[in-house]
Amino acid sequence: MGVGVKLDLLYEIDVPKPWPGEHPWGQRKAEQEAYAEALEQIKLADTLGFNTVWHVEHHFREGRSHSPAPEVIIGALSQATKNLRLGFGVVLMPHQFCHPVHVAEKVATADVLSGGRVEWGTGRSTPMEQTAFHVPVEESRAEWQEAIEATVQAWREEYFEFHGKYLDFPRRMVTPKPVQVPHPPAWMAATSEGSAAVAGKLGMGLLSFSIMQPITKMAEHIKQYREGAKNPTPLTEVTTNKVAAYTLVHCADSMEQAEANGIWDSVWWWYKNLAEFILEWEVPHLSDEEKERMFPLLKRQIEGKFDPKWFSEADMIIVGDPDTCVEKMVKYAELGVDQLICYVQFGYLSHESIMRTIELLGTKVIPELEKRDIQASVTVTG
Repeated sequence: MGVGVKLDLLYEIDVPKPWPGEHPWGQRKAEQEAYAEALEQIKLADTLGFNTVWHVEHHFREGRSHSPAPEVIIGALSQATKNLRLGFGVVLMPHQFCHPVHVAEKVATADVLSGGRVEWGTGRSTPMEQTAFHVPVEESRAEWQEAIEATVQAWREEYFEFHGKYLDFPRRMVTPKPVQVPHPPAWMAATSEGSAAVAGKLGMGLLSFSIMQPITKMAEHIKQYREGAKNPTPLTEVTTNKVAAYTLVHCADSMEQAEANGIWDSVWWWYKNLAEFILEWEVPHLSDEEKERMFPLLKRQIEGKFDPKWFSEADMIIVGDPDTCVEKMVKYAELGVDQLICYVQFGYLSHESIMRTIELLGTKVIPELEKRDIQASVTVTG
């Protein structure tokens, strides 16, 4: 068989403003609806040949990413699904977010409840979250690495103790142990060539969370990753030589229907939200001129000189009817993407249109990819 690209899903639990009614009841109602709809969507995907559903850990991201506790969602899904692998996308590893022993406990518990279906993504978060939890930003990568080493050791050893730079832990039995031996596959979140190369060298899967960039740039990230993965020095006991890359995906019976669903407003909402967050929290020190150079589309949109359709025309996102989605996904497979993470619940898209997206991807797109000698399907049990 030729190249392969399995279809994954990513959930951040978007809850776009304006929320209905008065605060706090409007916020609560909107969040509860978003969670209920996400669970219904994922349960449908579980029957249609999707591979993994990933769940983020983000804090304080109003409107976007109302998902601070992926272990709770994964725990629920462990009982509500049978086929999907359940991905932490990602666990924030610096100790101030979560003690490494607690990481070992909650990931292993999810693996037990799911019968060994967990994928263990790891990351360091962003300065906005790091400063709130008093994570030393300049030491976050070193903390991330030591925390991973400690977590794996806690799974490996009957009685665990650890004496490192950041963690000093007495001899204890850490329970439970994971179902998967020696432990769930380990992944690293990355958004740059440098980070991708680090993931490859450390023997971890690459979770490519870069988006709204030319796919030629993604190809460069993948190349850097593969070079690093040729001769790895594994950080964990499972070497995961895979690339999972995410993008916005909306599949409808026709492009006209996709547009009637409000796809372009939702795409722009996503981009604008991301841009404003980065400008406020990641690079607030930049001058107005530098910020405009970094996100020129914001000003162009205000001036009526930008159409979000350009993102689709440049293959940065996947929008359209099943045939169009297939053609775009083939390009990602040819880049070397092993798992295409489809971000389907975003912006103002209705629950019904998202359910239809998942249905079409499962019944039309995955079978067509298989016909083209692109391994996309996974075994589905009743």
